[in-house]
Amino acid sequence: MKRILVAVAIVIIAVIASLAATAGGALGPLFDGVRSLAEFYLFNVFNAHNATLTAMSPEAVTSIVWDYRGLDTLFETVVFYMAIIGCVALYRGIELVRDGPEVGLSRIVKTVTKILIVVNIAIAASIALHGHLTPGGGFQAGAAMAVAPIIIIVVFSRFFLMKRGVTKEVALSLRSMGLLGIALVALIPLVAWAATGTVAYVMQNQVKIDSSFSFPAYIGNALVSGSLIWYNIFEFLAVTFGFTIVFLLLSVDEKTVKNALRGEEHEH
Repeated sequence: MKRILVAVAIVIIAVIASLAATAGGALGPLFDGVRSLAEFYLFNVFNAHNATLTAMSPEAVTSIVWDYRGLDTLFETVVFYMAIIGCVALYRGIELVRDGPEVGLSRIVKTVTKILIVVNIAIAASIALHGHLTPGGGFQAGAAMAVAPIIIIVVFSRFFLMKRGVTKEVALSLRSMGLLGIALVALIPLVAWAATGTVAYVMQNQVKIDSSFSFPAYIGNALVSGSLIWYNIFEFLAVTFGFTIVFLLLSVDEKTVKNALRGEEHEH
């Protein structure tokens, strides 16, 4: 009875909160057509005739995330990276050895998993490389790709990954490379400014009213949407191996973690 009452209370609170948020147009005209801000984005995200406002990407969400509000996304990426650093710091002193029993599940499950992992990698790479054209992007692709190591850890064991070189140190290095790539793409306009004297801005993608700098929107006949494809690729790398680090650390048995933490307490 107590659980039923709690569930009913949650539903009632959710309904009241929803009605309060939408009453009087608090969230705007939800069903009365497209709002003016949405019209602005839909009109400009891929509009070569309005060069100073376009992101040259038909995928509006990616344009907003990495171009129109790119600095916010950059800060969010830093927060995620700091969370990974916090996780690594929490598990400091715990040695992740490569040698160990590769137990895992049955041979049938392992065989099916090997096939699914290939499909998983292909889909994740497609989400990253087409994130400026279709729904998706670097974070979504990285989250999809991170399914691979967690499945491998469950089906084969973490030792399977580590014996093949996917260690915490390697994952940290690759994640750092992804973040460094994001930072470099963000700062390339300033490098161009310093080298040529052309006015440019941090994270600038296409030309602006007072700046002629622009990342190429096309490579050959392929639409790459300037800086957006590079942000997606580097974010894909950073998120994939960020989650991999966490999964490796969380796969350590509880007894090992407790012994390491007790050892640190005795040292202090």
